[in-house]
Amino acid sequence: MVEAPATPVRILVVDDDAGDVLMIEEALADSGIDKTIDIVGDGEEAMEFLRREGRHHDAQRPDMILLDLNMPRMDGRQVLTQVKSDESLRTIPIVVLTTSSADNDILGSYTLQANAYVTKPIDLDEFNEVVRHIDQFFGRIVVLPRRQ
Repeated sequence: MVEAPATPVRILVVDDDAGDVLMIEEALADSGIDKTIDIVGDGEEAMEFLRREGRHHDAQRPDMILLDLNMPRMDGRQVLTQVKSDESLRTIPIVVLTTSSADNDILGSYTLQANAYVTKPIDLDEFNEVVRHIDQFFGRIVVLPRRQ
């Protein structure tokens, strides 16, 4: 069995749905992996966080991002485009976690260099299981880039 990283994994959750955010937080808390979770409600705030601008001037770089696609102001596709075109951010793994199962969203996300695409299950137990699997994979199995 692979050991958990020595330092907690830092996850940035980018989602405008408060109910989904709560379910994500609960599933991550139940996974048994030490982590820090930061939450922002849309793509504009995500980019401010990642660039350490405005009220996020002291934000710490996340080890991974859980990104919803359909949000106000700046959607997940725009976030993907900006993050993956920014040399200082492009190595952060991004998992698209969204309700859309549309082929064009899946293909578009991978074209924009998403690291994974996961459709949010409607069933609460399935939702929790999916989020825990993502957490297990990125928290225990893969080797993440060192924070800069």
